[in-house]
Amino acid sequence: MNFDFLNQINFSLIIIQAPVILLSLTVHEYFHGWTANKLGDPTAKMRGRLTLNPIAHLDVLGTILMFVVGFGWAKPVPIDARNFKDPRKGTLLVAIAGPLSNLATAVVAGIILRPMIPKVLTGEIAPGSIDSLIVIILALAMVYGIALAVFNMIPIPPLDGSRVMYAILPDKYLYPYSRFESYGVIFLFGLFIFGGGIFRYLLYPLSYISLLFSGYEFSTLWGIVYHLIQ
Repeated sequence: MNFDFLNQINFSLIIIQAPVILLSLTVHEYFHGWTANKLGDPTAKMRGRLTLNPIAHLDVLGTILMFVVGFGWAKPVPIDARNFKDPRKGTLLVAIAGPLSNLATAVVAGIILRPMIPKVLTGEIAPGSIDSLIVIILALAMVYGIALAVFNMIPIPPLDGSRVMYAILPDKYLYPYSRFESYGVIFLFGLFIFGGGIFRYLLYPLSYISLLFSGYEFSTLWGIVYHLIQ
């Protein structure tokens, strides 16, 4: 059996990626539950989802895809919209809380990262140094934070964008849309396998937001990460 493909895997990068991805997914789901709880729905808290323990939030397929393609999802936080004073408004606020938390993380990472990148480009921060590790972690935190926020707003179940649709769709369209939910994951997986080109369009908002937060485009940050990880 040929195991040459293992030579193409950057295990050093995976070791750094793992905690960053787990933290990004955990923060995302925690703030869904936190927001729901604040709005009067304790469902997530009662089911053990109002926690920063990543194991409680992991979805196997969604986590694997985060490593493979940079986009993915966690296990959806359960909510009961009947506990909200305004079910539609509550559902909307809970849905956007996760992506907003990822964007907030990306903003903080970008602010810290902005003055450090020129030092990488001039060679002042070299591969193998402590500062290079900090740059890698910050760049990954920003990249994955933006990616999670953008990807999860696609209106396909179980992504957060589907919850936004439930909150804003007229009543007559809710039932037809709800029938799509049981096929959402299959549809997403099919897109990843057969419609990969579609996700290239996500690079436009990713690059724009990355440029806004850090001063550098998405592709430039990935180039810096691979340069420093060598």
